[in-house]
Amino acid sequence: MSVWLEAILEIIKLTIPALVVFWTVHTLLGRFLEGQQQLKGLEVREQLQKTTIPLKLQALERLSLFCERISIPNLLLRLNDQSGTAQSYRVSLMLAIQHEFEHNITQQVYVSQQLWSIIKAARDDTVNFIDVVSDKLEEGAKSSDFRQALLNYHVSREVSGLDTALLAIKKEAALVLG
Repeated sequence: MSVWLEAILEIIKLTIPALVVFWTVHTLLGRFLEGQQQLKGLEVREQLQKTTIPLKLQALERLSLFCERISIPNLLLRLNDQSGTAQSYRVSLMLAIQHEFEHNITQQVYVSQQLWSIIKAARDDTVNFIDVVSDKLEEGAKSSDFRQALLNYHVSREVSGLDTALLAIKKEAALVLG
C-alpha cells in the first residue's frame, strides 16, 4: 500500500506544479492575445477615422453649400430671368432647387439621419415659401414682380429652415471633429 501511496504522491507532486504552470501560461497568453486584439481594433478604428472624417466633413461642406445655393437671395441672383411670367419663374426656381437637391442627395450617407431630415425640411421650407409668395401674386404677374415679392417676404422672415439647417450642420461638424 505504501508503494501505491508513494506513487500517488509522486504523481501529485508532478501534476500540481504542471497544472499551475499550465494555468499561468494559459492566463498570460489569453491576456496577451486579448491585448493584441484590442490593439488591432484600435488601429482599425483609427484607420477608419482617417478615411471617414474627411468624407463626413466634405459632405457637411457640400450640404452647407447646398443650403446657400437654394437660399432665396442666391436663387434670385442665379436665375435672373425678368422677362417671363411669375408662374414660369416659379417653375424655374423649383427646378433649380430640385436639381441642387439631387446633386447632393448622396451626402446623406455621411451624415446623421437627424441632420438629413433637417436638410430635407429646409428644402421643403424654401419650396413652400416660394409657393406661398407665388399664391399671393395676382394672376398674370411678371417674373420681376415675383422676384421683388420674394425679396420683400424673405427680408421680413426672422428665421428660415435654411438657417436651422446651417446651424445643425455646424453642430454635426463639431461632433465629427470631436
